[in-house]
Amino acid sequence: MARRGPALLAAVLMTTGLMALPSGAQAEEGKLKIGFMATLSGPPAALGQHMRDGFQLGVKELGGKLGGLPTEVVVEDDELKPDVAVTKVRKLLESDQVDIVVGVVFSNVMMAIAKPVTDAGKILISPNAGPSPLAGKGCSPYFFSVSYQNDQNHEVMGKYAQDKGWTKVALIAPNYQAGKDALAGFKRFYKGEVAEEIYTQVNQQDFSAELAKIAAAEPQAVFVFMPGGSGVNLVRQYRQAGLAERIPFLSAFTVDETTLPATKDAALGLFAGAQWAPNLDNPANKAFVAAFEKEYGYEPALYAANGYDAAKLIDAAIRQAGGKTDAETLKTAIRDAKWQSVRGDFAWNKNNFPVQDFYLTEVVKRDDGKFVTSRVSTVFPHYGDAYADQCKMD
Repeated sequence: MARRGPALLAAVLMTTGLMALPSGAQAEEGKLKIGFMATLSGPPAALGQHMRDGFQLGVKELGGKLGGLPTEVVVEDDELKPDVAVTKVRKLLESDQVDIVVGVVFSNVMMAIAKPVTDAGKILISPNAGPSPLAGKGCSPYFFSVSYQNDQNHEVMGKYAQDKGWTKVALIAPNYQAGKDALAGFKRFYKGEVAEEIYTQVNQQDFSAELAKIAAAEPQAVFVFMPGGSGVNLVRQYRQAGLAERIPFLSAFTVDETTLPATKDAALGLFAGAQWAPNLDNPANKAFVAAFEKEYGYEPALYAANGYDAAKLIDAAIRQAGGKTDAETLKTAIRDAKWQSVRGDFAWNKNNFPVQDFYLTEVVKRDDGKFVTSRVSTVFPHYGDAYADQCKMD
C-alpha cells in the first residue's frame, strides 16, 4: 500500500469522502473542486492507485492549490462497473458540485460517464482511457485526454513486429472496447498473418486454454493487451509454460510498473509500447520520478505519470483562465495553457488528444533490485491518433 503523510492529506484536502461538503452544497467562490474517479478495488486496483497518487502528488507539489485556488479532490472508486460509475459521477456533479471531473482507467467506464459529464457542461480530463469513439465522431470540446488514444501504444508494437519482419503473430486481449481498440491498433501497422485473435473475459485469471492455442499455432511472436491483475497472471503463466523462451512477448499496458512488483523475473526482457518511461531524459520527468518514489515508496507507472500531468495541466489552465473555473472558459484555456509534461514534447490534436512521441520499452532490473520499464527507442515521433480527422467539434 502507498503511504500517506499528513502533508499530502492536508494538501489534497480530500481522499475518502469524509471531508466532502454537505449534499447539494456548491463549491465556495475562489476555490476549486475536482471529482477524481478511478478503479481502486479488485484485481486492477493498482492502475487506479498509480493514477490517483500521481494526481495527488501534483496537487501537493503546488501547495494544495491548482491555478492558485485552494483545491479539494473528491475521490470515487468506480469498481470497474459502468453502472456504479454513472451513479457516482452523478453524485460528483449534482451533490458535490465539482468543477472538473478527472478519470478514468478503463474505457468501458469512460464510455458510460463521458456523456453525463459533458452533457452537464463540465470538463472531463482522462489520465488513461482513450476510447476511439471519443477521439473520432464522438469527440467533445469538454473532453480532453492527457494520455493517449487507446490504439496508439498498440500501434507501436504493430510497427515493431512489422519492422522485425515477422510474418505470423498471435493476438490476445480482453473483450471490451479497449481490447478491440488494442488489436485494431496493432493490425493497423502489422500486415502479416494473424495466427490467432483471442478475446478473453474482462478480469480473467486463468489463461491455460489460450496459451495452449498460441503454442499450437506456433507464431513468431505474440502481442498481448492485458492490464492489471489479469496481466500479472498471464505473464507468469506464459513464462511457466516455457513460451517466453520460444515466442517473443510484445505488449502494451501489461508489463509496466503496476505489474512488475508481482511478475518480477517472469517479465524480465519483455517488450512494450508506451508514451512514457521512467528513464525519459528531461528535467520534469527526472523530478517527478524521484519525488514519486520518495513520497510513496514504489516506482511510478505511466498511469501515475499521466495523473501527475493532469494536475499540472489543470494548474496551468486555470492560471491561463485568470482563475476562472467555468467550462466555457477552461475548454479554451486548456488548449492554450503552457506547461511541462513529464513525457517531454506535448501538443493538442484537433480532437483534444495529444500529439507526442511513442517508444519501445523493455523490462529491466535496476541496480537496487527493482523492476522497471526502460525506453529502448522512439518508434513514432510527434504522433497523432488515427481518428482525429473524424472529429468535428461544435
